[in-house]
Amino acid sequence: MEALLLSIKLAICVSAILLLCGAPLAYWLANSQWRGKFLLESIVALPLVLPPTVLGFYALLAMGPRGPLGRLWQAVFGRGLAFTFGGLVIASVVYSLPFAVQPLIAAFEGVDRKLLDASAVLGAGRLRTFWRVILPLSVPGVITAVVLSFAHTLGEFGVVLMVGGNLRGITRTVSIAIYDHVQSLEYVEANRLALALLGFSFAVLAVVYGINRQVARQIGRRMWTPWAPR
Repeated sequence: MEALLLSIKLAICVSAILLLCGAPLAYWLANSQWRGKFLLESIVALPLVLPPTVLGFYALLAMGPRGPLGRLWQAVFGRGLAFTFGGLVIASVVYSLPFAVQPLIAAFEGVDRKLLDASAVLGAGRLRTFWRVILPLSVPGVITAVVLSFAHTLGEFGVVLMVGGNLRGITRTVSIAIYDHVQSLEYVEANRLALALLGFSFAVLAVVYGINRQVARQIGRRMWTPWAPR
């Protein structure tokens, strides 16, 4: 269970970081008129088509003693970045970025522009409009982004193995632990971990999507009531 708890910890950290960093990026991509926006969109979506081992390889080079991230981390914290939990978090954030950003873009683009115009007419600034209008109406997309990034991080293997290796209690996630048990012909232990991961993942998805449906219904009912920013 140590590996499962480490995976859950990693998934929570990655999901929180992606929500904080991905929301502004998604908002900009959803509203920007810049002609070269497709280039940034391609970079964000790159992990969807790039093999995990390729991404993990370049992440390992960047985090190594001679890599830019590794040297910066060494200068600031006095220790290396590769084969550490911090390195796993950074690599996982990059690998799961599209799973958080793309649902947020879809949610922000789906907000009725008439509501944004009404907010502007009533004197609300962009920041207040985002917090009082856009974000509340995008809650289903936000929940989807968090769930997808959490679930994707929980089941990572290639990137985690390349960047973190297999250090028990530090970088040995549940997917790597299952692989180790299978390699050692320890099918009972592998099955136990796999069932635990399966049950936990299903429970999380069922609860979150149930909440998502209720939130969507509440938003739909509120759309029929008059709105005005306070």
